[in-house]
Amino acid sequence: MPPESSSDVKFEIGHVLFIDIVGYSKLNIHEQSEQLETLKAIVRGTEQFKKAEEEAKLLRLPTGDGGALVFRTTPEAPVLCALEIAKALKVHPQLKLRMGIHSGPVNEISDLNEQANIAGAGINTAQRVMDCGDAGHILLSRRVAEDLEHYPRWQPYLHSLGECEVKHGQKISVVNFYDDQLGNQEMPEKFKPVAAAERQSRSESAAAGAQPKSAIPKWTLIGAAVLILVAIAFGGFLYWQREKLKTSAPTSVIQDKSIAVLPFVDLSQAKDQEYFCDGISEEILDTLAKVEGLRVVARTSSFSFKGKNANVSEIAQRLNVQNVLEGSLRREGNRIRITAQLINARDGFHLWSETYERELQGVFSVQDEITRAIVDALKIKLAIAPIAQLQPNSEAHDLYLQGLYFSNKSGEEDLRRSLDFFQRALQKDPNYAKAWTGIAKAWEWLADVYVKPLEAYPAVRTAATKAIELDDKEAEAHVYLGDSQRVLNWDVAGCDAELKRALQLDPNCGVAHVFTALSIASQGGAEAAALIHIREAVKVDPLSPMISTFAGFIDIAYGRLDDAIAKGRRTQLLDPNYLYLGSQLAVAYREKGMFAEALELYKKTAEATAIPEPGLAITYARMGRRNDAERVLNEVKTFAATHYFAGEEIASIYVALGDNNAAFQWLERAYNEHSGSLHGIVARPIFRPLHSDPRFAALLKRIGLDPAKALVSPNKP
Repeated sequence: MPPESSSDVKFEIGHVLFIDIVGYSKLNIHEQSEQLETLKAIVRGTEQFKKAEEEAKLLRLPTGDGGALVFRTTPEAPVLCALEIAKALKVHPQLKLRMGIHSGPVNEISDLNEQANIAGAGINTAQRVMDCGDAGHILLSRRVAEDLEHYPRWQPYLHSLGECEVKHGQKISVVNFYDDQLGNQEMPEKFKPVAAAERQSRSESAAAGAQPKSAIPKWTLIGAAVLILVAIAFGGFLYWQREKLKTSAPTSVIQDKSIAVLPFVDLSQAKDQEYFCDGISEEILDTLAKVEGLRVVARTSSFSFKGKNANVSEIAQRLNVQNVLEGSLRREGNRIRITAQLINARDGFHLWSETYERELQGVFSVQDEITRAIVDALKIKLAIAPIAQLQPNSEAHDLYLQGLYFSNKSGEEDLRRSLDFFQRALQKDPNYAKAWTGIAKAWEWLADVYVKPLEAYPAVRTAATKAIELDDKEAEAHVYLGDSQRVLNWDVAGCDAELKRALQLDPNCGVAHVFTALSIASQGGAEAAALIHIREAVKVDPLSPMISTFAGFIDIAYGRLDDAIAKGRRTQLLDPNYLYLGSQLAVAYREKGMFAEALELYKKTAEATAIPEPGLAITYARMGRRNDAERVLNEVKTFAATHYFAGEEIASIYVALGDNNAAFQWLERAYNEHSGSLHGIVARPIFRPLHSDPRFAALLKRIGLDPAKALVSPNKP
């Protein structure tokens, strides 16, 4: 056969895991065959193997007593695969393996299908690294170890062995990879003579180099004194910096009992199970959120890393959590395979991991098992054992998860699609409480923005009531029921009672904390009380633009304009296009007299939404540009003639123009239409010129507020 031309060979960097069965040659033929089959089954069963094979990023190089896997993804892939194999070996004690890992050049002959036509320095070096170890060892080349050192999760696994002599007198630097449960902590036999020689050499050097104290050179003492002074100065600097941080900004302390649940990865062949993966992740998250003593980051924040190349330590740092749950899901028809692992982000240790293979209807028990395993791994004591609930119809659950997927989006079309899926789920199982909660949620966010309040909130109330009748522990349903009572019946006390019940059921319910903070501000409550809830909401959902926006609203209500500006800028970083409440940053700029900055943001908002912006008119009025303010007012009123537009928003423009009579006319319209944001007029600075008008106090009474408390607050400027 003629030699291959250069065009027949593909060159790339491969991440190689070389595996060898120890003592293979001493086995009889039957034992050899049996152990090879066991090894193949273990390798094929690893998630890393399956994932890489599906993505066509895996080459296999078979050998007589083991084999090599060549990954084309990252240096972590062969390491993760080795850990999976090591874990599987615990139930196969007769199978003794050693493994070596290296990243290097790999050549593949492209015009032949034989997998054995793979070669290169990457494979050769991986085999030599492996040869340095004994049974149970997972050895890495120095190159791979250096790649892993950048990730805190791997650092505790890395234990340098030094250099090992391989073929032809060459030496290779090797690192032993292990923890308390996986790998082999013993020094490989090949390193023991070298280690003994080094110990002898150090002992002889110490004896020869020992000197009396008087022989220490004077410059060494001077240097030591300088180092001590530098250390004292540096320590003082650090102390000053710490004290400065204490007074200038709140510090973030990671709690040991805290967790983020990342969206599970879809490994299904058709890649059409994203909704299923998201749904299972969210249901586990919701269940964990109800565990007393465990802080669980909300969905918006933990799901913000979906599809991004961020490592566990980075995610944990941004979310301020100690632990991270990640996993994958593969679905084939009615069969599902779920793999989950709990990682301590501080040291990278896997606290727990498991793989489940079930029929579709078994997904509920899997979720429960995962939750209990996490609680056990984090050593959290359950005050009360979870009450067993009726499992919904599996078809209904699948439809519910699809509805949940779309209900977490903000567009009208997506919210209406979620309603369709929730309704279809209820056709399969009319007693499915979560589907009723989903309907309440969708109508809650359609209300005021896409649908008139009197059309949306009755649907919120009906669905939330039904959910609670079926399962009183549906925390979010209590939130939505309370809000519908506030809007439809002006029942502020009833709303507060439902919010309190929601937080009793789920202390990690971010939306309950937000609505509670808004209720406190609208009733003229103490600043400290409102801030407790808004800060708790930020803690459980730190990357939520919605919560960040509402946090800015609360700061503006209590005159904390610099804080509001900081939060507004943070919201822009989280999501530049989030405009559900309008730009609270623009409001903060306007109230602080930074009119140019406010105008710029208001104009951008109006352009992005194609809706006239009342804040633009108010800013023009504050600047003395009355003609511009009236022009924008006319644009708003023209739009409101054919679209729903909250009456208090138009009233706010008339307040800025000094026309209080017209302002009250539009506030009356807001009252008649049951505007969902009408209670906010107490907290919004734009309406403070009306506070002394008896008509304002009368309106507050009609919407369930106590003017004596709402209008006399020492916490408002």
